[in-house]
Amino acid sequence: MPERLKKREMRVVGVRQTLRAVREGNAEMVFVAMDADPRMRQQVEKEAEANGVPVRLIAAMEELATLCRVDVPSAAAAIRKTPTTD
Repeated sequence: MPERLKKREMRVVGVRQTLRAVREGNAEMVFVAMDADPRMRQQVEKEAEANGVPVRLIAAMEELATLCRVDVPSAAAAIRKTPTTD
């Protein structure tokens, strides 16, 4: 499943975008970095749980950024149910 994080059209990266995808019902799975700010981590985990979206923990923000192929450390990311058409 994490290999789908590499495809730009299949994922969102960042806490705000992840929360939006979860709230809109467009998140298939959420990834949260264990070294992220505890308040952000808790907010994403709580929202995902409330919406029935599974959460997978990743050891570090740098590792999540590498999985997503982005240059900045990332606290959260989500795999989208439907790809974007950007």
